Amino acid sequence: MKIAFYGSSLLSSYWNGAATYYRGLLSDLARYGHRITFYEPDAFDRQQHRDIDPPPYAEVKVYSATLEAMRSVAAEAAGADVVVKASGVGIFDDELLQGVIAASRPEAIRIFWDVDAPATLAEMRSNPDHGLHRAMPELDLVLTYGGGPPVITAYEQFGARRCIPIYNALDPSTHHPVPPEPRFAADLAFLGNRLPDREARVDAFFLDAAIRLPGRRFLLGGSGWESRGLPTNVHHLGHVYTREHNAFNTTPLAVLNIARESMAAVGFSPATRVFEAAGAGACLITDAWDGIELFLEPDKEVLVARDGREVAEHLAALTPVRARQIGEGAKARISADHTYARRGSEVDAILRSEAKRKGTLTPARSVA
Repeated sequence: MKIAFYGSSLLSSYWNGAATYYRGLLSDLARYGHRITFYEPDAFDRQQHRDIDPPPYAEVKVYSATLEAMRSVAAEAAGADVVVKASGVGIFDDELLQGVIAASRPEAIRIFWDVDAPATLAEMRSNPDHGLHRAMPELDLVLTYGGGPPVITAYEQFGARRCIPIYNALDPSTHHPVPPEPRFAADLAFLGNRLPDREARVDAFFLDAAIRLPGRRFLLGGSGWESRGLPTNVHHLGHVYTREHNAFNTTPLAVLNIARESMAAVGFSPATRVFEAAGAGACLITDAWDGIELFLEPDKEVLVARDGREVAEHLAALTPVRARQIGEGAKARISADHTYARRGSEVDAILRSEAKRKGTLTPARSVA
């Protein structure tokens, strides 16, 4: 099928945590014969911080961050069999959603793909005029980055015909063990941009642990922390490009995952970093959230902490041998059960089912 996908950015992970999610899913969907065009705005300096060149699995169209340019690319939805509007494009989101729905053909499969469902649902609850309320009757599917049963129920209550979580996963061709790099040497590393509903949790889980273990070295990667006062044993790296993630995950004794407040509250929302770290064989410590055991087994494949004190306790007790055992367990589990090849197959099956339901599109050929 011909897919028109409107998202934040496929080419750049700069202030764009969904980049590797898009890459993993779309590269696998292309294997099923789908022809993908990805539309992304030239906004937030992302084009000046590209991680990849336009990939072979998708045509990428970068448009100016203007209303006129947005309307022009929205009109191209008319030629697609599947039209996807992702959340968090960052500019003209409501107008873009309205535009692609209006332009798409009635027989096309119309999808809203939510990469931050807890935040979107909170906005919908507080704003009766939210664009999704108006768009929901026209949508065939809502797909989400995660969220499990709570998100499914909430979207169905808002009128979604069908809501299906498509979780993050591992692309083993891009995230895998590599030799360590001295500049990433640390006892504990955390990678995440400074965001309003993340900062307090970084304080509680990462910085608190650093204060409790003054003799240990901590690494903080991500944008926005430049103006933040940090403990003396915390070294800030700034933006870490996706090409550097393997070394960032492989080198430290352990890496830390901290869910944003909204995602931790809902649960069932493992971040991309969880799968990247596991794919690199890293020893992962994560904050506690409902559903972790669906992806990794606590104490065997991941260490779970409820606060900074427990993070510090895990780290203080961790030996290189124990860290290696946990990392190897995580890599084996994720490689077996949670790859983008599995996710791509799932999405392809969903599209074929929708094509059959609507009775007007020819389903794409399945990969043998």
